Amino acid sequence: MGAYRDVGLEYGKGECWDKLLQQGVHLLHLFVQDDRVRLRQAKKNLQVKMTRSLPNGGEFISYINAIGELDGERRILDWKTTSSRYPQEPAGLFALDPQLICYSWVSGIREVALVVFVRKRLPEIQYLKATITETQRRDFGEMVASAAARIEAGEFHPHSGIRFPMNGCTSCAHLGLCLSNQTLIDTQLTRRPGANEFDWLEHLDD
Repeated sequence: MGAYRDVGLEYGKGECWDKLLQQGVHLLHLFVQDDRVRLRQAKKNLQVKMTRSLPNGGEFISYINAIGELDGERRILDWKTTSSRYPQEPAGLFALDPQLICYSWVSGIREVALVVFVRKRLPEIQYLKATITETQRRDFGEMVASAAARIEAGEFHPHSGIRFPMNGCTSCAHLGLCLSNQTLIDTQLTRRPGANEFDWLEHLDD
């Protein structure tokens, strides 16, 4: 582990090689003690290359960190490291992560999880589970096909994405709509004066 100790690395404020090494060893010990993850045939199920054909004849290629079991259930596993905990509320937040949706789409596996190694004064590991729906996978596939067509046409547009742990989704007033969470919708979205004038729109038939 000391092979790169003298390499010209840049460290964050208050960090150094020895501190990071100590945190890493501590996290690995915690991971082993938790004993929640099972990986069978590691050579086959770590850094798994998967491809999916696209309508234009091309291929979408992805590399999944791992396919294994978490608490006895088969899932896609994605390793993360961070200096602060990922938020765990509201429920369903991680099902919005485009990387997990992508992995579910390309593999066909509904159950996914982030295994987050938190590098802080008292290191910990978070096991964050999510289920990706068929609708999400279908929508992602359509987005990929559309993006591939734009790339072939030479069109490159910026796009947003969910990011952890500093994730704007957690403070978004419309998050309840994404999660189909009526409680969040009722508490976050409010009617402004004059909105009642448009109640008739709710009664229109298709």
